[in-house]
Order: sequence, then structure tokens, then C-alpha cells
Amino acid sequence: METILRFFESIDPVWGALLATTFTWLVTAAGAAVVFFFKTLSRTWLDGMLGFTGGVMIAASFWSLLAPSIDMSARMGMIEWLPPAIGFGAGALFIYVLDRFVPHLHINFDPSAKEGLETNWRRSTLLILAITLHNIPEGLAVGVLFGGVAAGIPEASIGGAVALALGIGLQNFPEGIAVSMPLRRLGVSRRRSFFYGQ
Repeated sequence: METILRFFESIDPVWGALLATTFTWLVTAAGAAVVFFFKTLSRTWLDGMLGFTGGVMIAASFWSLLAPSIDMSARMGMIEWLPPAIGFGAGALFIYVLDRFVPHLHINFDPSAKEGLETNWRRSTLLILAITLHNIPEGLAVGVLFGGVAAGIPEASIGGAVALALGIGLQNFPEGIAVSMPLRRLGVSRRRSFFYGQ
């Protein structure tokens, strides 16, 4: 881990953000590649992996984003919890608006349970849009943290940025599986399931 940190400290933070987000994509692609080796996965196993994924993202969000934001607010003489709460609320509102207006379908839900604006799009397209909606804030989080490092903000560290990218990458493996396997069950070819799953 120390070697990785030294490497990221030696390069420009913009390049670091590019490499970190490329890493998260590669891990997602590795998860999606499971479709080449297995025809199906048990629901219990997939549920366990997705539960693990949720826990990793909660921890990464708090330790790499919210906690440094609280510290920064305190140092700036602000009410410690207010700026992070406003940012958290604005992010939740952004996701809510996207969820209401972008047509999508959640993994393993009945096709009649599609959300967003009414559309005639196929189930696989709606599933891909749901995952795309989920990936937008992940990329923003990594980019913002590396941007904070580039701007010289003391609370933003290379270690925190790398840890966040590792956490997101760790949870992206089951996410790649969670997209590619249902697509395969819907009759999409292995190659296309892999392509859409990454």
C-alpha cells in the first residue's frame, strides 16, 4: 500500500484521478467478466455480495468525504455539521431527481416496476441506465477528492483519495456481476452482457 501511495504522491493529482477511476472501471469489468465463467449465480450469494458492497460504500463515504468535510468546516469556524449536511442533502436531491426522470429498472425487479418517465425501452436498457445513475456520484466523489488534493486543501489527502478509489473498486466487482448476470438471464449474449456490465 505504501508503494501505491508513493506512486500517487509522485504524479499530478489530475493523472491520479484518471488512474484511480480507470482502476474502478477495471474492477467493474472484472466483475462483469464472471458472465464468461458461470451461467447463473445463487440469489443468496449475490445478495451477500451486494450487502457487502453497500457497507463498503457507506464506510468509504464517511471516512473519505464526510469526516474530512466536518473537520474542514470546524477549522473554517463554521457550524461543523452544516456544510456536509447541505452537500449530503444536495447530492440526495440530485439522485432523487435523476431517479424520478431518467427511465430505469432496478436489478431483479419485475419489468412492470420500471421507474422514471414512461418509455418503451427494453428491460436491459433500463437496467443499464440504473447502474449508470449509480456510477455518476462514484466518479464525482473520486474526482472531488483528487481535486481537493490538487487545490491544496489540507483535509484532502492522497491517502484518502486512494482509499476511496480502492473502496469504490472493491464494491464495483459485485456490481459488475449484478449487471452482467441478469442481462445474461434475459437472453443477452455473454459478450454483450460483459460489455454492458462494465
